[in-house]
Amino acid sequence: MEFVEKAVIMDEQAMQRAITRISHEIIEKNKGVEELVLIGIQRRGVPLAKRIAAKIKEVEGTEIPVGILDITLYRDDLSLLAEHPIIKGTQIDFPITGKKIVLVDDVLYTGRTVRAAIDAIMDLGRPKMIQLAILIDRGHRELPIRADFVGKNVPTSRNEVVHVRVKEIDNVNNVVISSHDVEDSRYKRY
Repeated sequence: MEFVEKAVIMDEQAMQRAITRISHEIIEKNKGVEELVLIGIQRRGVPLAKRIAAKIKEVEGTEIPVGILDITLYRDDLSLLAEHPIIKGTQIDFPITGKKIVLVDDVLYTGRTVRAAIDAIMDLGRPKMIQLAILIDRGHRELPIRADFVGKNVPTSRNEVVHVRVKEIDNVNNVVISSHDVEDSRYKRY
């Protein structure tokens, strides 16, 4: 299915400002960085988590551990994805029990990805708390999940798609809204 790009809603500078603001809000809400760890949700949450960690180190002078979380096997739509889903891997090389975890992802939509991420984390240990940092909150929640830190709230319709592009994966930093032909029955939203 082809998507038609409608608008660039964040350019590289706007993304950087949002990362800076989120980083400062994380430090402020947690009264520093003691016991703080960041976990990026595969795929685009990972480079965003690393950027937040770098900004926190710049401000606080402390390196924050960053983990990588693959939620593929925790998804409630796993049977709809593919016969053989691609597992990108979880890499959390530090204990999470008793830690303040900030989950990082690119877009908050239905809340199902975050629910799956929380389930995956709870299988690894018992954190002191879990917070959520999102670059884009587009609404349309299906579960009672709310982000603690938001780069930008973007009201969207259900036939629109928000694409966060990061240099590490897409060779460009921006956020665009695209739409698709809602008449096309081959399209499924996950």
